Amino acid sequence: MSNNPEFDRWQERFAAPGYLFGKAPNAFLKSQARLLPKSGTALAIGDGEGRNGVFLAERGLDVLSVDYSPVAQDKARALARERGVSMRVEQADVIDWRWPESEFDVVAAIFVQFATPPQRAKMFAGIKRALKAGGLLLMQGYGVKQLEYKTGGPPDITRLYTRELLEREFADFSSLEIAEHDDVINEGSGHAGMSALIDLIGRK
Repeated sequence: MSNNPEFDRWQERFAAPGYLFGKAPNAFLKSQARLLPKSGTALAIGDGEGRNGVFLAERGLDVLSVDYSPVAQDKARALARERGVSMRVEQADVIDWRWPESEFDVVAAIFVQFATPPQRAKMFAGIKRALKAGGLLLMQGYGVKQLEYKTGGPPDITRLYTRELLEREFADFSSLEIAEHDDVINEGSGHAGMSALIDLIGRK
């Protein structure tokens, strides 16, 4: 155990046998495959056991998979080997990470809702910094109604997304599409059942 409860919590969650969120990519991310460039660089943040980073690598992208949990990243490396792709993996707390500047053609931010509002503002600023001009942001998260469904995500309204929040945070993007919908998802034991979702497709 460390002296960091949040770090220990994620280490413990990912230490369970199998893949907490499954090995298949997030359904929204997969559904946007047509938007991905044929080559280039991609950043998968909060990538956990690597399901989304590996998917991006399978599409021919040079992927950096970033997560807080070394236990999860061992599984991410194993998944990449299993799928026959290479993927760079870096252990970091994305809140305090030194985000690279204008380095990525794609950023995938799938269910990265561990951040408090001030931390989230820093993370969103980092995402914008890391994307190249014209770069693609694919983001999915839980909306406020998720508090009723309780099928995943934080039980904390301040960490959930609203359309207004995302429109405000990414107002400087050249294009922004946001869709709110309720759907059943089946992504391992961590995200399962009817869920209140918000999808964002943005171009810097």
